Amino acid sequence: MPYRGIKIASLFSGGKDSTYALHWAFLKGFSPEVLVTLKPSRPDSWMFHRPAVELTRLQAEALGMPLIYVETSGVRGEELRDLESALREARIRYGVYGVVTGALLSDYQRMNINIVAHRVGLKVYSPLWRKDQEEYMRSLVRHGFRFILTSASAYGMDGSLLGRPVDASLLEEILGRAKRYGFNPAFEGGEAETLVLDAPLFKKRLAVRGRVERVGDYEWRFLIEEAWLEEKVVVHGGASS
Repeated sequence: MPYRGIKIASLFSGGKDSTYALHWAFLKGFSPEVLVTLKPSRPDSWMFHRPAVELTRLQAEALGMPLIYVETSGVRGEELRDLESALREARIRYGVYGVVTGALLSDYQRMNINIVAHRVGLKVYSPLWRKDQEEYMRSLVRHGFRFILTSASAYGMDGSLLGRPVDASLLEEILGRAKRYGFNPAFEGGEAETLVLDAPLFKKRLAVRGRVERVGDYEWRFLIEEAWLEEKVVVHGGASS
C-alpha cells in the first residue's frame, strides 16, 4: 500500500463524513495517530459541525485514540486560527505528516483546510470529495456505520427522522425525500447533522437518550440528554450486535 505507515491526524466532528474518512485512512494503510475536534460556540460556523460535537470525547474512547479538543468562537477568521493551532499541536505532539477530512462538496471548507494545513506543513487527504452522494449514503449503511440525525433544517424533513438509527429502510425514505424536495441527500448543504453511534473501528458503541424539539418552521433538533458507551457483543460469525 502506498500510504502504509504514514502518520496522519483526523479532523473529526463525530458525524458520518469524518468517521468514514477515518475508516478510509485505516483501510488505505495510514497510521491515524490523533483525532482533532473543534467545537464552535456559534451555531452558524462556516467551518465546523456543532450539534453534539462534545460527544467526540466518548467516540475517541470508543476508538481508542487520543483527542485534541479545541473550543473556538466560530467567527470566520478566528476559527481558522484555532484550526491552525490545533493542527500544529497534532504535528508537533504526534509527528503526523498529513490530515484526513470528510469534506464532501464545500469548496469553502476544503479550500480553507488546505490553506491552513499547508501553513502548518501537513498534506490533506479528502477521500469523499465529489463522491456520488446517494451511493455514498448507501455504502455507509452497507459497511456497518450506525448513525442518527441530530438536526434537520430543510423543507421536506421533519422531527420523525431524528434520533433514529439510519438503517436501509430509513435511508431510502430520506433519499426519496431528497429527490422529492430537492435537498442534498448527504446533507452537505446543512440540511441535517449526524452523530455516529457505531462503526467498524469502534471498540465500543455509543448510546444516547434524548428528545426531539422543533425550533423553527423547517428546523428540528434532537437534544441529547444522556450519552454513554456500551460493550459491543460479538456474535457467531464475528459480527457484533
